[in-house]
Amino acid sequence: MANTNGAFGLRPIGVVGQAANTTGATEYRIASGNTNAIYQGSPVIPLSTGFIDIVGAAAGGTVGLVGVFGGCEYVSSTTGEKVFSNYWPGSGADSNFPVKAFVYDNPMQTFVICSDASLTSEATARGHVFANANFATGASGSTTTGISSAKLGVSTIAATAALHLRIIGIQDDPENADFTAAGIPLIVRLNNSFNSPNGAIVAGTPSTTGV
Repeated sequence: MANTNGAFGLRPIGVVGQAANTTGATEYRIASGNTNAIYQGSPVIPLSTGFIDIVGAAAGGTVGLVGVFGGCEYVSSTTGEKVFSNYWPGSGADSNFPVKAFVYDNPMQTFVICSDASLTSEATARGHVFANANFATGASGSTTTGISSAKLGVSTIAATAALHLRIIGIQDDPENADFTAAGIPLIVRLNNSFNSPNGAIVAGTPSTTGV
């Protein structure tokens, strides 16, 4: 039976180890003139301008990830009222007020993400635990739901530490347990998190664009 999972990006589910699982988000800023839509569940990057943006390529690009976008708050340039949204539409903010973004940025945060293709069998999938992967797509989503369409790219699974995702488990889900089909929920954390003391990217080096 095919899996019921559709694409939903990265959903926070816990933290590595026995630390308190607050699933907390940190406030960052989006430039009011940023025309790139940023969806809930999208991986985001830090810019050298002090703002954040969506990843610069489908697979994640080469800039270390600061975390996963959870939603935003801004003042509408049309109504003058405060807007709370699960995604940044890429326009509509009054430039006199900040665009506040809320990002799941704990380097030890764990997430669930769908596989974009078959994992062949449960045994094969289990063999991918502790391997790394990139996104099949990381920069797109739905303007209707505001949800990211990011999925884990099965074809990218490898031992390469520079890949953005570390697979650490498989979520138990009876409705999404057909390993011969796409949509298997994999538990991951972000590799080389920008906020990690061991992150591969030095502060100040990110590109100045998110595209």
